[in-house]
Amino acid sequence: MHLPDEIHAEITELCREGDSLAGAREFAQAKERYVAALRLLPGDPRQWAASTWIYAALGDVHFRTGVHDRAHKCFHNAVQCPGGLGNPYVHLRLGQTALELGDRDRAADELMRAYMGGGAELFAEDDPRYLAFLRTRAELDPA
Repeated sequence: MHLPDEIHAEITELCREGDSLAGAREFAQAKERYVAALRLLPGDPRQWAASTWIYAALGDVHFRTGVHDRAHKCFHNAVQCPGGLGNPYVHLRLGQTALELGDRDRAADELMRAYMGGGAELFAEDDPRYLAFLRTRAELDPA
């Protein structure tokens, strides 16, 4: 299924604005843009490929502001959307938020999925403790 061109264009623009605002650390305004984009999706948002990256972007805003329960919910939604399951970045954030919320077993599972899909490089921009935690649960290639 494809979104009508005008809806796709509006979602793309809102997400571009959100990305720019997030890059400038204007997280509240970025969140507003992502939520507005999500609301443009007809029916169940999880049926649209666009929802995968919208949920991921919204989850990233929550993650970067330390609202880990909301971030986890966003990434949980993203993994249920087209292309979400198996997406290394989505699994990385699911694992990180699970660890932040104290679910170490779920964190290990999701971080391993991320590692298998994206390698150690995927962890490079984040706190090294996530990869260090994974190393306590699995034998990984040396860094």
